[in-house]
Amino acid sequence: MAVYFQKREVVVPGQLLAEGRYRSSFGTYDDEGKIFSSLVGLAELRGNTVKVVALEGSYIPKEGDLVIATINIVAGNNWKVNIGGPYGASLHANNALRRPYSDDISEYMDIGDVISAEIIAFDRNSGPFLGMKGRGLTVLTDGMVLEVSPAKIPRIIGRSGSMINMINDHLKIDTIVGQNGRIWIRAPSTEILRLAIKAFRTIETQAHTSRLTDRISSMLVEELEKIKGSVETKEEVQETAELPETEPESEPELDTEAEPVPAPESKTDSKEKPEPETPPEKKDTTVEVEAKKDEEKEEPTEEVSKNES
Repeated sequence: MAVYFQKREVVVPGQLLAEGRYRSSFGTYDDEGKIFSSLVGLAELRGNTVKVVALEGSYIPKEGDLVIATINIVAGNNWKVNIGGPYGASLHANNALRRPYSDDISEYMDIGDVISAEIIAFDRNSGPFLGMKGRGLTVLTDGMVLEVSPAKIPRIIGRSGSMINMINDHLKIDTIVGQNGRIWIRAPSTEILRLAIKAFRTIETQAHTSRLTDRISSMLVEELEKIKGSVETKEEVQETAELPETEPESEPELDTEAEPVPAPESKTDSKEKPEPETPPEKKDTTVEVEAKKDEEKEEPTEEVSKNES
């Protein structure tokens, strides 16, 4: 028994990977007890199973795959569905709805609707058949769909869901990851949605590197701190803008009906007594009386002088 590759080594088609009591899996083939790569991708050994995770390539359906699809045609009791890749899929009403259902199945799902579904059968001649009776399989009415390379989906999910669960926990988002290279994302804000897209794009471009989960986690923590800081700054600016302008204090209105309040006496007034008002001048009648008496005395004198003459 021998293994001829390092963990997550990039291998090419035809490269010998192992021989002996090893089992061939996805991306490999067995030729007389020797396992060779059939893809350009990352070689992995899990137990005694050898597999290659493709770095690039279109989606090849497999039974049991979860896919995110778009309805293209409604025909009778069937929906024709786009799942990406070289194969078109079919979804029969019996595999999606409970009986009895309306003859017009467009009442339930129509052209342009995005759905999450499961591949329940695959035939290269007729294409894959879908079902929607499993848990979480439904029409996706909100959120957005991000398309990535189907070959990078295993790295985005991570071992036992470690990568995708870490992203969901950090960002508080809802996601559905389709094996056909489509990720449905529902985020609480535009900033968080952009950060989620950045994380998935980073995984897509660095899928071949090690310790990727730790690096993505650190990046999310840093970016979330920046978003939190910018939100707090915006709230402070908004609160400042909403504060009412201070108006100058207006002078209190005088109460005309109130009794007038006497002005307080000054210290000088309280010590000095007020001077009495000067009474109006009276005419001096004594002078007039004496003038009349003089006139009366003078008159007889004049008469005597006349008699004498």
